[in-house]
Amino acid sequence: MCVNYLPANRQQLREHFGVTPPDNDWPDECWQDHAAPILLLDNNGQLQAYAANYGFIPRRHQRDGMRLTTLNARDDTVALRPTWREAWQRGQLCLVPMQAFFEPCYETGRAVRHRIALADGQPFAVAGLWRRWQEADGSSSLAFAQLTINADDHPLMRRMHRPGDEKRSLVIVPRGQYGRWLGCRQPASAARLLLPYPAGLMADCPAPLRPAPAAQPFTPDLFGADPPPA
Repeated sequence: MCVNYLPANRQQLREHFGVTPPDNDWPDECWQDHAAPILLLDNNGQLQAYAANYGFIPRRHQRDGMRLTTLNARDDTVALRPTWREAWQRGQLCLVPMQAFFEPCYETGRAVRHRIALADGQPFAVAGLWRRWQEADGSSSLAFAQLTINADDHPLMRRMHRPGDEKRSLVIVPRGQYGRWLGCRQPASAARLLLPYPAGLMADCPAPLRPAPAAQPFTPDLFGADPPPA
């Protein structure tokens, strides 16, 4: 599944999503344990951007010898697996604003990295799950994962991934559904919102892989006296 994407930039957060970007910096292209913006609802029901760790269990919180990759939560197991279960039951839903994400396509007989975005070139947001971590210095930080659904019948996403493997896809949330998704606190209702995005509104093209940069040091984005709802 998706382990690499292009996050929305500061201008896009302001102009497209209508939020003030977090103070933290983030890379142009995100991989595991990079900082990236996510969107939550504040206590007044307004979109607010926070910096968060890409990966639900950051490496700094994994025990010695562990190498967990917690970038994607499956819709069919999110309510069952200990990694995700509590956040899912508590309705800790987020949006991950991005310009594009990357998947391997094997139509040529080998894996070719493809860039997947909206056909109109606009930024978009995918469904995610977030949690809070307490850091060693007493500060508080956020981490997130993307939610995925089966894509065996999706005209575009079924072309991705190794032949014979189940096809999976991120869930692009329509812009008019942002508030509904973020405000949902019932797991069954949230599950019904995890729907495939129309393939006719999406586009893909080959995008050769660049070397993954080293993870940037993550500076926690503190909540202060007005934390997002949990």
